[in-house]
Amino acid sequence: MLEIPEIPRQSEIRLPAQETAVIVVDMQNDFVEPEGALFVPEAPATVANIQRLLERARVAGVKIVYTQDWHPEGDPEFTIWPRHAVQGTWGAQIIAPLKPRPEDTVLQKVRYDGFYGTPLEHLLHLWGIQHVVIVGTVANICVLHTAGSAALRWYKVVLPEDGTSALTPFDQESTLRQVTFLYLGQVTTCDGVRFE
Repeated sequence: MLEIPEIPRQSEIRLPAQETAVIVVDMQNDFVEPEGALFVPEAPATVANIQRLLERARVAGVKIVYTQDWHPEGDPEFTIWPRHAVQGTWGAQIIAPLKPRPEDTVLQKVRYDGFYGTPLEHLLHLWGIQHVVIVGTVANICVLHTAGSAALRWYKVVLPEDGTSALTPFDQESTLRQVTFLYLGQVTTCDGVRFE
């Protein structure tokens, strides 16, 4: 029997609004809708939690960034995963309940990491960001790679576990372990994030 290390969890984390960004990772039709090409069964349960987090973030003036998986036809990644999130298709669209607002930033990416090949690092630097709150899917793939890249750039990472989803419970727990143990990130809930 595999023993899972204890994951430290915080009931509440207070963050300075002007130095914090929320990054919503790949909440797209192909991952969140049941008819999507790579449906994550737990993803729909995170939507309302993410909505509440975004409402509070917007009231506080927190920057909001969406990553959008965005593949050309014939992308080599389709040898790893089925064809998904093809540029300009329904599957690549961010789900309607989390539709970005005009003041939000949407960054299209071609690999798992939200920093890879995008201006994310540049924008966070310009905005004076020190803390990133990361939600979305898939936890052990695009969420984890984005969290890891943020931590390696010395951003302080917060991961609300009820705002992330994975294909299996093991994948979810291993993500929380990596974020807290390797990247010194903090795990809480969407409602546990407070902006000051």
